[in-house]
Amino acid sequence: MSGVSSSRLLVVLATFVALGLVASVLIGPAGFAFGQALTDVAAGRESTNAIVLLEIRLPRALLAVIVGAALGMTGAAMQGLLRNPLAEPGVTGIAACAAFGAVVAFYFGLSGRLAVGLPLAGIAGAACGAVALVAITGRDASVATLILVGAALNALAGAATALVLGLSPNPYAFYEIGLWLMGGFTDRGLDHVALAAPCVLAGGIALWMARRGLDALALGEETARGLGEDPTRTGWLVVAGGALAVGGAVAVAGVVGFVGLMAPHAVRPFVRHRPGASLLPSAFAGAILALLADIAVRVLPSGRELPLGVMTALIGAPVLIRIAWQARRSGSATWL
Repeated sequence: MSGVSSSRLLVVLATFVALGLVASVLIGPAGFAFGQALTDVAAGRESTNAIVLLEIRLPRALLAVIVGAALGMTGAAMQGLLRNPLAEPGVTGIAACAAFGAVVAFYFGLSGRLAVGLPLAGIAGAACGAVALVAITGRDASVATLILVGAALNALAGAATALVLGLSPNPYAFYEIGLWLMGGFTDRGLDHVALAAPCVLAGGIALWMARRGLDALALGEETARGLGEDPTRTGWLVVAGGALAVGGAVAVAGVVGFVGLMAPHAVRPFVRHRPGASLLPSAFAGAILALLADIAVRVLPSGRELPLGVMTALIGAPVLIRIAWQARRSGSATWL
């Protein structure tokens, strides 16, 4: 794909993100006067419309963009690093490890004593999961190995999370943490945006720095070294960047699965299956998917809002099955 085409793709995706952002602000179970809210905010008046805009709708829309972009870009980087179409923060266990770190922060009260305690704990958990994944599987892992190790990490992190929940002295905390783990942007404010954005931005920069290395790794490690790229440096940039981005996202939104799997596959045909070139488009695509899923959970006729992770799983599970089926038919599970 030429540079002009790549730019055009980014413009189209950015336009959809902007439209989704506006739609997320406008759509909800209760209507409000958007124009009046803007007027009140500009005039510094505290009205119901201004509160709905600044404390409910806008933070939720911004978090959908931030979290979706983090998961989409991390998923693309992990797929490029492992040269595996099924690599994704949720499938590989990184998100579950980040959630465990955040739950530990909940349990020990770190999130209450330190404003950045929750995202820091999420980052630490994600980093441990990412390092374990790369150390055990290596970059040339088969789909079976990736899924096996990812399932083991998911099971281990899930069991540890359940243990922490079971030891919680407060039954209400059990319910609150369990609901949070299913993912969503309900009751999130601008303070959550301020906590997640720096982590995701720093992670995104690290992932972007790995783009040339990821493209070179698609040709093999020896070829990558011949092109002047250090596979070890690329791997650690992806590990560190993914841990920062996913840790920050999970810390404020819980576990939102499958976005990091679907977004790279949606844009890959438009970038000639180049892992490095898919990073930024995958971030935009992830933001779009998160926005649409969050809008969907708000407008369901049931009258109750589903956790966001439930909606993305309902959409993403069939996509995962389809990808696995295509890989089986092609006789290779390492295509990009």
